[in-house]
Order: sequence, then structure tokens, then C-alpha cells
Amino acid sequence: MNYKKSNLYIENIPVQKIARKFGTPSYCYSLNKLKSNIKNFRKHFKSISPMICFSVKSNANLQILREIKKMGMGADVVSKGELIMALKAGINPKKIVFSGVGKTFDELKFAIDKNILLINSESESEINEIEKISKIKKKKIDIGIRLNPNIDSKTLKKISTGRKEDKFGLTEFNFLKIIKKYKNSKNLNLKCLSVHIGSQITSYKPYIKMLKVIESIIKKSNYNFDFIDLGGGMGIRYNKKTKKLNYKKYYTAIKNFLKNYKTKIIFEPGRSIIADSALLLTKILYIKKTNNINFIILDAAMNDLIRPALYNAEHKIIASKKNSKIVKKRHEFVGPICETTDKFLSVNKFQMLKEKEILSICDVGAYGMSLSSNYNLRTKPSEILINKSSVKIIRKRQKLNNII
Repeated sequence: MNYKKSNLYIENIPVQKIARKFGTPSYCYSLNKLKSNIKNFRKHFKSISPMICFSVKSNANLQILREIKKMGMGADVVSKGELIMALKAGINPKKIVFSGVGKTFDELKFAIDKNILLINSESESEINEIEKISKIKKKKIDIGIRLNPNIDSKTLKKISTGRKEDKFGLTEFNFLKIIKKYKNSKNLNLKCLSVHIGSQITSYKPYIKMLKVIESIIKKSNYNFDFIDLGGGMGIRYNKKTKKLNYKKYYTAIKNFLKNYKTKIIFEPGRSIIADSALLLTKILYIKKTNNINFIILDAAMNDLIRPALYNAEHKIIASKKNSKIVKKRHEFVGPICETTDKFLSVNKFQMLKEKEILSICDVGAYGMSLSSNYNLRTKPSEILINKSSVKIIRKRQKLNNII
């Protein structure tokens, strides 16, 4: 995304042209930015050749998954629906990991029937369910065990997953107990130690701590795992205040870890692959001026992008056409939904705006469309994929008839 002669472009196409043709709100993805992100992620960890399983919960669009599959990636899924979508996209079952704390019997059975790489289990009760299925099917099943390392990743509390008070994974005591109980099982292969400590992590230090905890528990368990699944959580720069994750230090720590252990590393990135490849195009419906605030009322709402309301997340908003007239007054960019939390951004100055102008909400590729809803009986937006000068609708705008 860049400006050419004051007009914002996605690849070779002006944002305003897309908005005129396809309407707003619309999610627009740059295919070449997506490909570039995948190449860069691989580059950071090139010499250790990890298996990269894209986090489908971050973006489950079928066409996006097909493009990701073409780049040789696998999938990390957390539901039967996501697993079906990953398989429909052509992703190799032996590159699919099934995570999550509450898999149903039906979901487990379906995953086992599809011969996926791993089911990462997070409780002894779930392992017992898998064992029941293995006995019915007379089949030995490959599983991972998720450890809760009790590490605070210093990210938002609502997206932290590695502390002892979080619902995810097993405590060290229970992890070791399960290894001891099932290491010689006739029904289960304990293939993987899995861990995931949170999302939007921008410091390498929590990852270093995580690797130390993993090393300690491997020694205590005296067990050799074929895979170590390090999860994902790598953050991006949503604004200038956010620092970049130092991938080099994280990579060095993993490489040092692998000197002592012959195992394959699995990553489950989502946000770092897809987030900054997309914009949400929205139109200014009205500008309501008060003494202190200009309320910029958009046609996009919290049902289209809930991250600011749900997580207090901050997404930059930029104009589709730049001008040099700066208005030094508080601007509140809000949606039309009957909720005070239906607000995207508050800034103390912005360029001069007019009603019916097109704006772009940035870095919305992850947890944007995948968290959208029909709240207020609003239809979901369209999704559009841009490849240089070509435009492809990859999800049609929902119609009211679909939901009423």
C-alpha cells in the first residue's frame, strides 16, 4: 500500500476505484504483500527449516488459504470447520495441527479420520477421549501435549495464553504425569511438546524464557519428542510506538536449543503473515462537529472489525486522497452501531475530511473478517484480493436475505 500523487493504491490499483466499483465496507488484500510476508518469515528461520502451520483462526478465507498452501505452508486449526476449510484449500493433512482446549468427540474423530499430523491435547480428559477413539478404530494416534509454561508474554491480558491463570495447556506437574502414564501406550504416540504464550508479542525475551522452560521439562521427562511446537504470537507494528520483534535473537535461541535436541520445530503464525496485507475500506457517512470533537461516522462498524472494541486495539486510519490541510481538533472515528464501544480510533489532529470520502483502516488482515458478525443485523463486508493490476472478489458481500 502506498501513495502515488496523493492517491492511495493497493499494488497498482487506486483505493478509490475499488471502493467505487465494489462498495464499502470491503476488506482488500494485497497478494504480493502476503507472499512477501511468508518469504520473510521463512528467511528468519531458514537454517532450521521449521514446519509453518498458518493459524486459520486469524483468517479463514478459502482463497487466502489456497494462496498460503501454494507457498508450501500447513495449517493450525481450532475447530472442525477450520479443519474442513484447510482441507478444502488443498493443504496436506500431514501439515495440519489441531489445537484448542475443548475439542468434541466428533471433532476428534473427524481429525483422526483425516490422518492429520497432530492433535495437540490440553487435558488428560481429552487424551482419554482420543484413546477411546483409537480403541474403536484399532489405530495408534499421534498427539502433542500442550504445556502451560507460566510465562507472561507482556501482551494484552485478553490475548495472553501462557500464564498459570490462563485456561490453556497443562501445568508442569500434570504434563510430567501424562508423559509417564502414556509414554508406552499401545494407542497413542506422544509425538510433540506444544506451547503457545500469547499473541502480538514484540519482545524476544518471553520466547527465550519459554525455550528454557521447554528444555527443563524435556530433561525432567527424559522423553524425546519428534516435534516441538512453539506456537506463534509474533507481533506486528500497528503504530509507530510498537517496536519490532527481534527475530534474529529468537532464531539464535532456537538454534542453540536444537544443538541438544534432534527435533522438528513447528510454528503457528497468523498475524505476522496476514495482518498488514489488508485494508478495510470505509466511507464517511457523516461528520458531526461539536465544540471539542469531530465525530467521523463511518459505514464500517464493530461488527466488521471488532478488535478496537474487544481488545482496545489501535489501527491506523488513512485517507484515500492526501491533502495538506491539517485540522487540529480531536477526531473520533466511529461506526453506526448503537454501542459506545463502536469506535475505531481517536486522534488529536487529522487532515481535512469531507462526507462521502473513502478512508482505509490499516493492518486488518488478521482477526478482522474472521471475527466479524451480524450484530445489529448488519451484513458482512466483501473480501477482495488484489494482484498487481487484477482484482478478484474472494467473498461476496453478504445480502440481508442470507440472514433474515
